[in-house]
Amino acid sequence: MQCPHPITRGVEDISATHEAAMLEMENNHTVAIAVLQDDHDNKVQELMSAHELEKKELEESFEKLRLSLQDQVDTLTFQSHSLRDKAKRFEEALKKNTEEQLEVALAPYQHLEEDMNSLTQVLEMKNQLIHQQEKRIMELEKLAEKNTILEEKIQVLQQQNEDMRVRIDQNTVVTRQLSEENANLQEYVEKETKEKKRLSRTNEELLWKLQTAEPMSPVKLSPTSPTPIYRCSSGPPTPAKVSTVPR
Repeated sequence: MQCPHPITRGVEDISATHEAAMLEMENNHTVAIAVLQDDHDNKVQELMSAHELEKKELEESFEKLRLSLQDQVDTLTFQSHSLRDKAKRFEEALKKNTEEQLEVALAPYQHLEEDMNSLTQVLEMKNQLIHQQEKRIMELEKLAEKNTILEEKIQVLQQQNEDMRVRIDQNTVVTRQLSEENANLQEYVEKETKEKKRLSRTNEELLWKLQTAEPMSPVKLSPTSPTPIYRCSSGPPTPAKVSTVPR
């Protein structure tokens, strides 16, 4: 058996590869078309659903609007009929050309001007009252501001008063201590004065005894000569200890 030529075998391999590639491309193309078709169908379905929902909402809105307009039409129709009836009765009254019927027909409108004047006066009175109330509110707001300022001043004065009260209490304590010190000093001065008087008397007694006593030596003491003074006590009384208070 003769072997195939190498060129022929290469062509066959290329043909086989080409056919396999074409087949794969056709399969991929078919899958892509199917995916696109599904996506298209889903979008079409969504659009149709949204269209149906919007259509339903529009129909409901249209129905509500139609009913509302129908109610307005009915109301206007009723009012038109009422006005037409009134106009007809008024026309009939005019046709009868009687003064009494004309008065009856015009009776609802006879006091219209007076009513309008009364309403105007009432409105003016209410406007004046509103203006007065606004003015009163402004005055109250100003008073509130003044009260706030006064309250702040009162708080400052109360604080100052409290500080003054503390200082007065401190001064009272200092004054009491100074009074006690003064009393102690007066007591000390009185004791010193008494001691000086006692020593003076003792000194005078000693001088008198020395002058009246017999001379112990040929030299006679002169009354003016200095005489030593001996204290009987160990010293003056110690004054009361004064406590110092911080100012």
